[in-house]
Amino acid sequence: MRWLFAIWLLACSCSSFADEIGPKSGTLVAVGGGRMPPEIIDEFIKLGGGKSAKFVIFPTANTGDDWGEAYVARSFLKKSGVEHVTVVHTRDRDVADSEDFVKSLREASGVWIDGGRQWRLADVYLGTRTQREIAAVVERGGVVGGSSAGATIIGSYLVRGAPEGNHIMMAKGHEEGFGLLKSAAIDQHVIARKRHLDLVPVIDAHPELLGFGIDEATAIVVQGNRLRVIGASQVLVHGRRVPSDPEKPYLTLKAGESFDLEKRQRD
Repeated sequence: MRWLFAIWLLACSCSSFADEIGPKSGTLVAVGGGRMPPEIIDEFIKLGGGKSAKFVIFPTANTGDDWGEAYVARSFLKKSGVEHVTVVHTRDRDVADSEDFVKSLREASGVWIDGGRQWRLADVYLGTRTQREIAAVVERGGVVGGSSAGATIIGSYLVRGAPEGNHIMMAKGHEEGFGLLKSAAIDQHVIARKRHLDLVPVIDAHPELLGFGIDEATAIVVQGNRLRVIGASQVLVHGRRVPSDPEKPYLTLKAGESFDLEKRQRD
């Protein structure tokens, strides 16, 4: 009977892993920080409907509140010729939960979340109309992307979320992301800042998660169960049942390679 129980336990475990999928429609683009290569910029704009479509930028992960025309003008979207770029920003949860605040999101087909510190995004937007409308952009076939902190907030588990410092991987009270990529933790700057193994204790503590360590100038593009890598460097994939590299507790994906989120293997 023990072997029957073992088979049942394995089946339950595998079925729980099968929930780690991207959006049923639309696309997620998570960049590991650093410079934005042309292929990432072009892909994001194309997925958002092109240069004549409506895009929204969130600068909230950064400090400060002056995000006017100068900020828009130096954004990669405007520099690339996107015609309609709107800044959406507040530090007030009541404002973030208001109808007026989310109007531009309801018209947008692309949302970009700038880098900084991810706890600032979580503190003001989690559980508000803003979070729901960001998710709605993807649900209606649009794209949501972000770099560094803006990439991490896309996952369901928030790493480096402690206001005290980004060296803390698991911070009680700051462990929830937007959940656009389910059962996933997204880290950034991993090779540039020698963070290769930083997701290991996160997966040990939360074995249901997939961990994606994205290097700078590199992005994961997620559509449904399929993830592909574009950009200049690599993505390190951590997780139970993920075939790892020899002598390394993660799988390395290079630009041009893809990964099946449900099967937890190279596509």
